Amino acid sequence: MATLITSRSESVWHYLNPVAMMRNLWQHRDLIRQFTKRDIEGRYRGSFLGLFWSFINPLIMLLIYTFVFGIIFQARLPEARTGSLGEFAVVIFCGLTAFNIFSECVNRAPTLIIGVPNYVKKVVFPLEILPVSTLGAALFHGSISFIILLIAHLLTNGIFYWTLLLLPIVLLPLICLGLGLGWFLASLGVFFRDISYVTTLVVQTLFFITPIFYILDAVPLSVRGFIQANPLTSVIDDVRRVVLWGQQPNWPFFYIVLAVCVLLMILGYTWFMKTKKAFADVM
Repeated sequence: MATLITSRSESVWHYLNPVAMMRNLWQHRDLIRQFTKRDIEGRYRGSFLGLFWSFINPLIMLLIYTFVFGIIFQARLPEARTGSLGEFAVVIFCGLTAFNIFSECVNRAPTLIIGVPNYVKKVVFPLEILPVSTLGAALFHGSISFIILLIAHLLTNGIFYWTLLLLPIVLLPLICLGLGLGWFLASLGVFFRDISYVTTLVVQTLFFITPIFYILDAVPLSVRGFIQANPLTSVIDDVRRVVLWGQQPNWPFFYIVLAVCVLLMILGYTWFMKTKKAFADVM
């Protein structure tokens, strides 16, 4: 049973405490689970194939990107082991799957609060769980894409590596970053309705400055530092390392990126909790 929050205002230092943040989310874990399930089921409600679309969509995208970049543009990755079209498709799809988890959280965030005015105006409701449930739905669909990825990887390379067990760990920066930006943009979307258009443009830009269809070594030195400063670059590189190539993550850089993303998550949560009392007045 969900526990309702009170209207008591807490200090900024309280929200900056990661233990207090986790305690609050754990307190509402049942509500988060219910909203995540509703989000997943509601996306395909009324369709003939229903949840099966979660398998069809990533499979079709895998085929499309393989055809466009592998056959039409004849693109290949220098670090590929076999140079086959199948291996190229798997490498591309691996980066695309990780990026899609992030983009789903960020693109949906600006309209999360304004899309549920009844929760804001009529009841005392823990609005901070909405970005968390969106992340949960994104991780669910990402998991299905990773299953398809693993099957394709097995068919093209015929082997799994033990480093696959490290996948949940290397995804931690991505989860923290998506959650932190989700809280921040969900709050900002209440006060500035145009933020959703800006967010879409920024995510599209990130799509091309993130090494999804190319590797970092292929980037000119003059802009390589800029590309490497993108946290998604490190995440996608580490995901490919542990899933496809049987290598351990770049641990020193991983810890730096994780620390930055955790900080952004805490700041996003603090911003959301301190501004949410003004949501009802604006809406």
